[in-house]
Amino acid sequence: MTIEVKVPTLGESVTEATIGQWLKQPGEPVMLDEPIASLETDKVAIEVNAPAAGTMGQQLVAEGANVSVGALLATIEDSVVVAGAQQPMPRTEPAPAPAAAEPAPAPATAPAAAAPATPPASAAPASEPITLSPAVRRTILEYGIDPSTVTGTGKDGRLTKEDVIAAAQAKAASPAPAVSAPAAPPAPASAPAGERREERVKMTRLRQTIAKRLKDAQDTAALLTTFNDCDMSAVIHARDTFKDAFEKKHGVKLGFMSFFAKAAVLALKDLPAVNAQLQGDEIVYFDYVDLSVAVSAPNGLVVPVVRDVDKLSFAGIEKAIVALGKKAREGTLTLEDMKGGTFTISNGGVFGGLMSTPIINPPQSAVLGLHRIENRPVVRNGEIVIRPMMYLALSYDHRIIDGREAVTALKTIKEAIEDPTRLLIDL
Repeated sequence: MTIEVKVPTLGESVTEATIGQWLKQPGEPVMLDEPIASLETDKVAIEVNAPAAGTMGQQLVAEGANVSVGALLATIEDSVVVAGAQQPMPRTEPAPAPAAAEPAPAPATAPAAAAPATPPASAAPASEPITLSPAVRRTILEYGIDPSTVTGTGKDGRLTKEDVIAAAQAKAASPAPAVSAPAAPPAPASAPAGERREERVKMTRLRQTIAKRLKDAQDTAALLTTFNDCDMSAVIHARDTFKDAFEKKHGVKLGFMSFFAKAAVLALKDLPAVNAQLQGDEIVYFDYVDLSVAVSAPNGLVVPVVRDVDKLSFAGIEKAIVALGKKAREGTLTLEDMKGGTFTISNGGVFGGLMSTPIINPPQSAVLGLHRIENRPVVRNGEIVIRPMMYLALSYDHRIIDGREAVTALKTIKEAIEDPTRLLIDL
């Protein structure tokens, strides 16, 4: 029985994807719901699961090719229904049996015949499919680990990214075997020291989409950026004072992002235009704040969304950001995680950035850029003192946001961070 594998529904407004990688090759056993291919969409990577168990048949689309929703990708052969579920049809190979029976008269060969009995035992795991998520595959390639040598701790014994990293660390910590010495002779085959090289790598669909959207934002929106600096002393003091109690009670660390998220909500409620979007000849104002948080992922910058930030507590915001960041690093973000968003915060400070002009995330109209905290001399009460300062940048679409609104919004955020009491009394 032959089962067709088609491109699944990819989500709202997503009609096309690219074959990122085939996870199963023709002839390999396939279990029900096992990932057999990875698709790259404009937003996230999606795995295509087998609709039935059997043997991987023909791959009808090559890696790197574009496919539409509903297009035929591959086939699964030898599929049968057993007890209501799809199970792979057993393959019978009677030919080897008679051949093995002929040498039986020689009793001396019995021990020799027993020796090959161990390979089938070790080969048994090889017949079991090893399911790897995109994040795990990238980690395996990065560290050069053989997945068959790693014991998985995930669901159903699957490998996780942490399993691979732990195996790589254990491998690095173990002493190098003596047999590695003969590996020295191949060294002369390496390129000369002064040779110049080039490498061409096709852009992933996600990277192409990022490039297109950012360029469209520059070409379409009337972009402008306003700056301010912010004294982080009060927030740092509050965080140092309550971080242990906060983590003990809520099970998550207290970071700076929740303070800025709350401060942004304060500003957006006072100045709705900064939380609005231009759609055709209409301006759409939102009475809620869905905060997009720019996160660096293995395939590029992604912007998952924290819903209803204006209704969340500090702990709720921190937990949501931590969960989305983890999914971004593991490559498991879904289209639902990326959909929507009315305002964006991008923290370039984690990479050491002192100042930048962030680009808005269309169709949004504004983005807040955070930067590194740096001790600088400032004047307080007529005296020069050292304070932990951060530059803030608010890029906005001047078509719907006036300079007064943008500057006032950034000033509101600055004042809320410098005096967190304002966050409590909505001032």
